Amino acid sequence: MTTEIPLDRPRSHTTTLAATPKGAAICRRIARRQLTVWGINFSHTEPFYSALLIVAELAANAISHGRVPGRGFELHLALTTTVRRGTTLRIEISDPRGDRLPALPTAHLPNAQSGRGLTLIDALADRWGTIPRHPNSKSVWAELDLPTVTTAPDAP
Repeated sequence: MTTEIPLDRPRSHTTTLAATPKGAAICRRIARRQLTVWGINFSHTEPFYSALLIVAELAANAISHGRVPGRGFELHLALTTTVRRGTTLRIEISDPRGDRLPALPTAHLPNAQSGRGLTLIDALADRWGTIPRHPNSKSVWAELDLPTVTTAPDAP
């Protein structure tokens, strides 16, 4: 595996939240605010909304499947630029349940009330996966490649 050196200093934001529905709501607001601070909502509209959906799904999974009483979950956002990939937005949600790794469902029941979140993440993200963290926790990550923004030349 080849590691690329970023062309600029990576921009990142990390916060720890309570593993509750309110914590998931705050997580979504923090992500929206941080992506807006980075200007992604104006320069990359479609990836902006995809990122918000991914954050919502990963946060919901963290509070429903990765919850351990008395422990929270962590949101980490990073924006990096490399030669090979250009600008990439990485979203990570870490929870204390390293024993419960996510997997894409093999079949969907038409009337099921849940089970579509990872399918949605798989469709929206350019890449996603899990990383073990110690002690006995995990991070679920997703990356979005942001297209190069070109500006039209000034009209005469």
